Amino acid sequence: MSQGLNRRVRLLSGVAFGAAALMAVSGAQAQTSDTTAQADDQAAEVGEIVVTGIRRSIEASISAKANNTSIVEVISAEDIGKLPDVSIAESLARLPGVTSQRLDGRSQAISIRGLGPDFTTALLNGRELVTTGDNRGVEFDQFPSELLGSVVVYKTPDSALVGQGLAGTVDLRTVRPLAYGRQAIAVNYRHEWNDIGALNSGTTDSGDRYTISYIDQFMDGTLGVALGYAHMSSPYQSERFNAWGYPTYSDGNLLTGGVKPYVMSSELERDGYMGVLEWRPNDRIHSTIDAFYSEFKNTQVLRGIEFPLAWGGSAGDCTVNVPSSLCRPAPSLRSGYTVEDGLIVAGTWDNIKGVVRNDLNKRDSNITALGWNTEFVATDDWTLGLDLSYSKVERDDIILETNAGTGRNINGALDTLGFELTDDGVTRFTSQLDYADPALIRITSAQGWGADVIPGGQVGYMNTPSIEDEIKAVRLTANRALHQSPFKSIDFGVNYSERNKSFVNDQYYIGVPGGGDLFVPSEYLLEPTDLGYLGISQVLSYDALGLVNSGLLDLVRNPNADVAAGNWEVTEKVSTAYVRANIDHELFGRPLTGNVGMQFVYTDQSSTGFSARQVGPGVSETVAVDGGVEYLEILPSSNFILEVGDDLFARFAVARTLARPRMDDMRASQNYSFNVANNIPSAQPDNQSPWSASGGNPELRPYIADVADISLEKYFANRKGYVSVAAYYKNLESYVYTRNQIVDFTGYPTGGVTPVINQGLSSRPDNGDGGWIKGVEFSVSAPFDILHPALEGFGALFSASATDSEVQPDPNEAPTTMPGLSETVMNGTVYYERYGFQSRVSARYRSDYLGEVAGFGNGRTLRSVAAETVVDAQVGYEFQSGPLEGLSILAQVNNLTDEPFKTFENGDERRTIDYQSYGRTFAVGMNYRF
Repeated sequence: MSQGLNRRVRLLSGVAFGAAALMAVSGAQAQTSDTTAQADDQAAEVGEIVVTGIRRSIEASISAKANNTSIVEVISAEDIGKLPDVSIAESLARLPGVTSQRLDGRSQAISIRGLGPDFTTALLNGRELVTTGDNRGVEFDQFPSELLGSVVVYKTPDSALVGQGLAGTVDLRTVRPLAYGRQAIAVNYRHEWNDIGALNSGTTDSGDRYTISYIDQFMDGTLGVALGYAHMSSPYQSERFNAWGYPTYSDGNLLTGGVKPYVMSSELERDGYMGVLEWRPNDRIHSTIDAFYSEFKNTQVLRGIEFPLAWGGSAGDCTVNVPSSLCRPAPSLRSGYTVEDGLIVAGTWDNIKGVVRNDLNKRDSNITALGWNTEFVATDDWTLGLDLSYSKVERDDIILETNAGTGRNINGALDTLGFELTDDGVTRFTSQLDYADPALIRITSAQGWGADVIPGGQVGYMNTPSIEDEIKAVRLTANRALHQSPFKSIDFGVNYSERNKSFVNDQYYIGVPGGGDLFVPSEYLLEPTDLGYLGISQVLSYDALGLVNSGLLDLVRNPNADVAAGNWEVTEKVSTAYVRANIDHELFGRPLTGNVGMQFVYTDQSSTGFSARQVGPGVSETVAVDGGVEYLEILPSSNFILEVGDDLFARFAVARTLARPRMDDMRASQNYSFNVANNIPSAQPDNQSPWSASGGNPELRPYIADVADISLEKYFANRKGYVSVAAYYKNLESYVYTRNQIVDFTGYPTGGVTPVINQGLSSRPDNGDGGWIKGVEFSVSAPFDILHPALEGFGALFSASATDSEVQPDPNEAPTTMPGLSETVMNGTVYYERYGFQSRVSARYRSDYLGEVAGFGNGRTLRSVAAETVVDAQVGYEFQSGPLEGLSILAQVNNLTDEPFKTFENGDERRTIDYQSYGRTFAVGMNYRF
């Protein structure tokens, strides 16, 4: 642990030291620049760019940050079709106060100022987006970075920002062809590969990305067109270890309850299309049509073996507790094992019945987003606007598990396993059986799991959920110019949106016809999978989906109540009205800008679904249910920017913000039960009621927070660099947590029994008390030529944030920290760009946090995630003259130090739950601009 911390310090301390030195001299050497008023954001993306590549991106981002009336962070494209990183989430994770959680080695979900993805809203060109996930958190790898011109992260809202999040708002922006102002045609190509190779048979370790972008203007510069297409085929690999948990052994020491190690090979395929048509025939009319479409496919092949250990049970008649045709004894730990600090770290297990796993996860999704915006300057003082938008996502998943072993339940050979825990908490084994032998390992229910539905036990399980998410919105705006201080103009607007999200929960048990075993037919067999990193030489591998689709196995729909109650639909109808007064004033002789305003948000939310109860093994009954609530929230906001010196700005913002609850928490569906034994006259709703349930709450209201932000920003070197310090405080007025609530079960089936009461307790989400989040941020971006002209082309960016939190929704429980919050986040980048050469090394660090991961049955689980430092690097060269002018070449490496992803339990990093090693991903490519 200390070695990892020292390495992180070495990676980032050089950048931090350089940043501190630059702060000390920048005040004396910085050049002042004229103060600019708030400009059109899209024009700012390209209007002040005077250099190319990395420095172009940095300068454009600094300009947009300085000109915005909110506290923001900005990412700008290095050139058409070129954001700084291979994904949007990677770029976002480098911003001050922003970090990401890796999923399968890729940055996908982000946290802003200590709040997780559920508290962040994503917009596309200022419009709220549908999401492919089960809830509101946007999976950013759905959006090709090559098709974006910039990304703006709002840390403070204003009243005209519709769809704002409690943590922040991420606005993804495509280029505006008229603001771009010139013709551009660009093609990009990259080839990538992973250094640990293809870990599974039938998969690849290399892929390609290519993009073509076109921007042009017609009709004397009044009509602009931007078109883009981006394709990606990206493989990624991981070696994984998963522990069930760590129960207490009979001697009082902890030991491993069971393990599920496997290797994963995945391929992410995505095709994205972007189109913008912009028309400005005169100074009074400006109309823009945006279209975005993305097809996304992600296929994961997972193969490994599952060993029930301390939590493994026996089967059959084990009166005589030895392996026989009547008994499969429970796993037994031999004496002579090794204990370190209360944890059994080495020894030998007998009577182990392994389950060979050949699994597949497949996701197909597509996103459509359309928008039309028109502005009309009605008079010298009045500007009117209309915005129409539509977005929709459709997603279908296959989550397939198949099981194999030496025989069904009691039958089959048992193994003897030696084991030893490594320093990383990963268990290495030595085994006696050949798990790759197709004559020994067959499709079977080695542990007898699922015998209540499939006689003798299931040989697999298939979950095929599907999601549809749709948003329709219309917005009317008006701006009234004022001609006297303190306000230069006032904005009015109304926005109406309808969102409908549905989740269909289809799940199937897999069985062998007749209840026997199935030796894998030769046409489905593949080369064995190597698990050498765990000490297991090889395991049997086969085409799991092909075998299921062949008809050789039976699919039996899961009839249980929890599956029926997993279906839901949520509808939100949100009406938002706002007013914003824009400040242009002088305070004590210094320019004061900003805005004050208020939003009125009226929400009508509803949900439909099913309540279901288990009547008996494999038998359930359901009843359709619905519910909802209406509420009004008033959200005032203000942003003040005072230029206290030359290019020295003090910012202060206060606002009331909201975050809508998770959509699965708002579902009407629930599991319920009716206990006839409690159906007695003395039953009370909260004491021995025959009714009980667990599920969602369609009457759930949003998280509410009052926030305050203050920052001091100094820009220097003609706004090529800046240094900023900021502090913030969020007072959470409410927080959603799960508790028992009295609900009405009138009309629910009881099997013909007349209930004595119709109320009982349901464990479901509710709005509780809140808490607080507070933090400080520091960031600096500086070109080194402010120190000496010989350093022209060199520069660095560095940011660090410290965040703390406490929430106590239930006054009877101890307070906890916020999920997704890392107390310390640091980012550093050192770059060089001159004479066509460019290079960049970036590192990002986040401390331990409570993250959301996939748990049992692919459900949501919160686990402690270990601290990590991820390092990326890039080098390139651009030909600036001659026949190759316009061509640039590059080489990249992501996860340079092969940083693992690790989760653990109970604050003890030795008690590893997940350990995933992803290897390094390399890429080489070219860009050509005509």
